[in-house]
Amino acid sequence: MSAEVVTQIMPLQTIELVAESPFYIPMTGPAARPRRSLKHDDTFIVLDSHGDIGASAGGPDGLFNADTRYLARLELVLDEVQPLLLGSNLRDDNSSLTVDLTNPDVYRDSRIILQKDMLHIVRTIFLWRGTAYQRIGLQNHGDRPAAFDLTLLFDNDFADLFEVRGETRPRRGLGFSKLLGPADVVLEYSGLDATSRTTALHFDPRPTRLAVNAATYHFDLAPHQITSLFVAVSCNKSIMQKPPPFFRGLLAHRREMRRSTKGATSIETSNNIFNEVLCQSMADLNMLMTETPQGRYPYAGIPWYSTTFGRDGLITALQTLWIDPRIARGVLKRLAFYQAQSVDALADAEPGKILHEMRGGEMAALREVPFAQYYGSVDATPLFVMLAGLYVERTGDNETLAELWPAIEAALRWVDGAGDPDGDGFIEYQRASEQGLANQGWKDSYDAIFHADGKLAEGCIALAEVQAYVFAAKHLAARCALRLGLVDKACKLEAEAQSLAERFEAAFWCDELGTYAVALDGAKQPCKVRTSNAGQLLFTGIARPERARMVASDLMSQKFFSGWGIRTVARGEARYNPMSYHNGSIWPHDNALIALGLARYGLKHSVAHLFKGLFDAASYMDLRRLPELFCGFQREKHRGPTLYPVACAPQAWASATPFTLLEAALGLEFDAGRGEIRLRDPRLPAFLNEVVFRDLKLGASSVDLRVRRHDGEVSLEVLRTRGQIQVSIVLTH
Repeated sequence: MSAEVVTQIMPLQTIELVAESPFYIPMTGPAARPRRSLKHDDTFIVLDSHGDIGASAGGPDGLFNADTRYLARLELVLDEVQPLLLGSNLRDDNSSLTVDLTNPDVYRDSRIILQKDMLHIVRTIFLWRGTAYQRIGLQNHGDRPAAFDLTLLFDNDFADLFEVRGETRPRRGLGFSKLLGPADVVLEYSGLDATSRTTALHFDPRPTRLAVNAATYHFDLAPHQITSLFVAVSCNKSIMQKPPPFFRGLLAHRREMRRSTKGATSIETSNNIFNEVLCQSMADLNMLMTETPQGRYPYAGIPWYSTTFGRDGLITALQTLWIDPRIARGVLKRLAFYQAQSVDALADAEPGKILHEMRGGEMAALREVPFAQYYGSVDATPLFVMLAGLYVERTGDNETLAELWPAIEAALRWVDGAGDPDGDGFIEYQRASEQGLANQGWKDSYDAIFHADGKLAEGCIALAEVQAYVFAAKHLAARCALRLGLVDKACKLEAEAQSLAERFEAAFWCDELGTYAVALDGAKQPCKVRTSNAGQLLFTGIARPERARMVASDLMSQKFFSGWGIRTVARGEARYNPMSYHNGSIWPHDNALIALGLARYGLKHSVAHLFKGLFDAASYMDLRRLPELFCGFQREKHRGPTLYPVACAPQAWASATPFTLLEAALGLEFDAGRGEIRLRDPRLPAFLNEVVFRDLKLGASSVDLRVRRHDGEVSLEVLRTRGQIQVSIVLTH
């Protein structure tokens, strides 16, 4: 049996978008059902709480692979009515989603033919190697036979992810739908990029009726009878290449997950809720990890950023360096491989720059968006050098350093050359084409960098925190050069770092604010706005100690600190809006980096206060999962934080935040040369009485530790050591 339908594929939902910025992510009305997501390598799926795709309006539902949607609808109905939700749960390790449903009253000719709550329907869904697997189990709990039709409705638009985000296109390719026998359907799309994309649906057992957009099973279930059916939806796989059976694939997927996470440090605390936060964070990080030819890489977030992002990968690797330095190695190798080699204005590429973002969809291939390999990020390049230096200090891995050194040198040449177009010693950005991002720091909204009167900064913009990244990058690169025997190079880099610190203080410090300007505009005028950017200076060490304390005091005041965390912009500033993306919201990773800076300057009381606020926020969040960001409203008694409607969850650097907060609180330091782990001025927050670390690694050795809180002090107990390793507490404050 075969049939074919040819259609002009159009997005299922288009949104007319009016925005100041290209590539804006629109906020539509709330989805009627909560969303759940799963990911495996370059494939992710967004479903609702019923296990459906596209059954209710709103949200980026679908099965996606390499920035293209491969399934836009998969909805289960019983005799043409939707089943009732009993509950849905992600497995603790994010390997699968289980949904429990039952039937409503089903009527025919005004009489009930199937009484409610007689059928138990269990949907189990997982992703593995480009295929979405689903088992639908059914049991009749009634005392009489149950006769009904179960139908799966499916469809696709092969929308590019940027279309799902709201971009419109004047032309699209052609779609084809085919029946291939009694149990198989293929959806095809011939793109304008001359690439064919296919979705293959395989049903087992064969449906009673199969069409190009629906599969119907008729069941006559005896009392207490159990039965199952299976669906596999594969991206870009031949119909002749049948996926493994459901249970074999599920076991293989879980074995693969266990292998990939083996070797990371495990943490258990005295606080059960914080343990749940840590477990969810680690499960989310593991799900976002993607196997690439250069090593495992943390994709930035689901749904909008499930791809290689330079800045996000680098910061996530920095945050998790103490737990698992293998993440940093994979990030560094991948970004070195894709380092820009030539000038490309559309891609904002210049030799030596580190990748900002890469995309594999049709629009990127056609350059309708500039993101196939896009380099419009001013901070990724110094962050790359920073992470390389920190990785080597954490691990002593001189072999990887030698491999990366040419990329490090190329990055430093960009910093001193094209990255500083006016030669004033500060690196700046200005997009090379109108299609690029207007702002190219981590706060990349079009309105994120502004003056005290609210006027947007113009021209080549020098961000405060980026100068600090350069300072730390050159300082760490100098130490790397010494490891490689390049003494003159090391002296030159260290001198440049110190010179930058002096010039930075003179240009960015604002006495009237008691903090640093967020940026210098193209006319070298400081943007005198109180922002969290000043807090990120601290973890690099560029700030003078007395000024660091002033910045910290400001950040912990009510203008910044909401009770849940530190806002991106202080309350009272011209563009402050606690519901905005970057101008008053709270970003967990931003707070984590600030916490590292507070710890660096010995301000452990502030670290504990910030740690407590973010822990409390996480305790209110769905799944105990810190999202990309949340709103900056002031904390009120007996209420949780206010969510931001289109925040990614999970988001890699948000997931890494609880681990960074622990690192900051305990002052963890690793000296690979001496084989020593130090806890500098450790202090646990009041909600943690004890923390146990197992398999904390340093080189080939490892240790199990217990840290206990005693009022304002901590005690340390070494539970077990493997190899030559020392652990000590260093008190300086």
